[in-house]
Amino acid sequence: MIKNDLTILVRGAGDIATGIIWYLKKSNFKVLCTEIDNPTTIRRCVAFSEAVYDSETIVEGIKCKKFNEVNDAINNMDKNFVSLLIDENLDILNKFTPDIIIDSILSKKNLGTKIDMAKLVIGVGPGFTAKVDCHYAIETMRGNNLSHIYEDGSPIKNTGIPGNIEGFTTERVIHSNENGKINNIKKISDIVKKGEVIATIKNNNSEFEVLASIDGVLRGIIRDGFEVYKGLKIADIDPRISEIKNCFTISDKARSIAGAVLLCINMHFNK
Repeated sequence: MIKNDLTILVRGAGDIATGIIWYLKKSNFKVLCTEIDNPTTIRRCVAFSEAVYDSETIVEGIKCKKFNEVNDAINNMDKNFVSLLIDENLDILNKFTPDIIIDSILSKKNLGTKIDMAKLVIGVGPGFTAKVDCHYAIETMRGNNLSHIYEDGSPIKNTGIPGNIEGFTTERVIHSNENGKINNIKKISDIVKKGEVIATIKNNNSEFEVLASIDGVLRGIIRDGFEVYKGLKIADIDPRISEIKNCFTISDKARSIAGAVLLCINMHFNK
């Protein structure tokens, strides 16, 4: 059995990272997560990254609080909430050496995580190679190998094709067609019809409509008022109208990956 006095630093606090953090906190580990200044999270109702904007947020009963000072974030790791610190480049490591680092930024590439940064380093998704820049890497591609733990080698490279839900893949995801500030017309959990206006984007004196790509439930949409750029992922529609409640719960994918992270911790410290 692993002692839960291990300190864990998680890079990223998007929806997948939040699933990992949630499982770790439920297991009574001391957890701190880091984020960038302006997260572009789509599934905001199930992402601790929202604390960057709102100071705190709650996902399935667990609260996340943002701290502006490194020492405050570190000193609150053992509380009944998750500490969040804006720290894109891991400057925190100048003051604090965690036992475990989990990189779950999901940028499809390694943004500076190294295997010697902690006793255990776990890389989530493409861009990591086990035994090179992390001890274990975890598969994030949906399918039979989802959450596979690589003790050697790397997860599958990003295909750019979203997971298949009821026959829809790329159609489910909406990208910005212009640069500018987004004004959300629809909110997460709204039922939308293909061609319906879900948001507008303003730049200079022009305004552009963002249309629903398919019928379904608006599972995610970028924060209202965000400055978007052409090509940025800004919304996600689930064709399963019966799945409205899933807008507010950690996804099956995130839970699966979180389970793999816990297994990595047990494998590493129970050798």
